[in-house]
Amino acid sequence: MDVEPPPTVELSRVEVRYGRAAPVLHELDLQVTPGRPVVVLGGNGSGKSSLLRVVAGCQAPSAGVVTGRPRHVGYVPDRFPSQLRMPARSYLRHLAAMHGSDPSEAPALLDELGFTGGLDVPMVRLSKGNAQKVALVQALCSRAALLVLDEPWSGLDAAAAAALSSRISGAADAAVLVADHTGTAAALPGARVLALVGGRLAPASPPRPMVTITLLGADPLLPHLPADTAVDGDRVVVRVPVADRDALLSWALARGCGVLAVQP
Repeated sequence: MDVEPPPTVELSRVEVRYGRAAPVLHELDLQVTPGRPVVVLGGNGSGKSSLLRVVAGCQAPSAGVVTGRPRHVGYVPDRFPSQLRMPARSYLRHLAAMHGSDPSEAPALLDELGFTGGLDVPMVRLSKGNAQKVALVQALCSRAALLVLDEPWSGLDAAAAAALSSRISGAADAAVLVADHTGTAAALPGARVLALVGGRLAPASPPRPMVTITLLGADPLLPHLPADTAVDGDRVVVRVPVADRDALLSWALARGCGVLAVQP
């Protein structure tokens, strides 16, 4: 694949509206430059996914312009296509052919992320976590000059999340735009953290430090744990603010859970 020069992707007065409703994005300006990931925070329905689709070129804005988008974009959507019957191996080969990248790199990165679903298993039969890892691999192995990642840490265990952070941090030659509700992206080196509120972007307050706790025997407690809790076999991985760590540990231990790891 021809190596593209590092891009600066710029949005100017971009607007997205659906029907006659108020705009989801309103006269939004943004620059995404190589070496400084842009992290977008916002609640459900705030327009994060719409913004990322516009930047990736998957959706045209209702108004405004996007300039500097490179020919190849590594994109991970917020929801992986749910009915793909293509095996993971074939899917990765197909995406590599579209990007003009080397498909032989994918298995090593899958191993790094802890993929356990089987490369010849149809995508529709993979767990959410394994499907997410395939989606990440196709984007990270694309060697694209622009990475657009919508909630990339969702459904990953602590080890896979750390491996993903390392990979994104190492993509210094790419422009990176990330939507993230876990607080992980804000710790990326040089990250510029913005909040999307009322269709506009503004500097976000520093996120609270988080800690990842891996519990054993916590399945019965899942309804009482945070929404982004991940299940990895017989392990439950919980992310909570550091200030809430001791309270959660005491609560889980009192209910018979084992604590396997506590990690930043």
